[in-house]
Amino acid sequence: MSKNHRGSGIRSLPAHGRGTCAICGKEDIKVLWEKEINGQTVKVCKFCNAKLKNEARVEARKAKPAAEEAPAAEASAEEAAAE
Repeated sequence: MSKNHRGSGIRSLPAHGRGTCAICGKEDIKVLWEKEINGQTVKVCKFCNAKLKNEARVEARKAKPAAEEAPAAEASAEEAAAE
């Protein structure tokens, strides 16, 4: 199968989607992903996009057990108060 249209979506972008990543500062790299950082929408490279996704996933995993422990702690405090 031919691969004539590969990358055709970024050909219309300025500099074919290349620029400087707002996070790592690499120059002349594809910056196709928009991320909101400190209230601003910036374009980042695929490596920084993956890094941000992984950090969010790790934070979500840490927050989930803490949220599950909080109701259990409240229930045990209510039982102790009832006695």
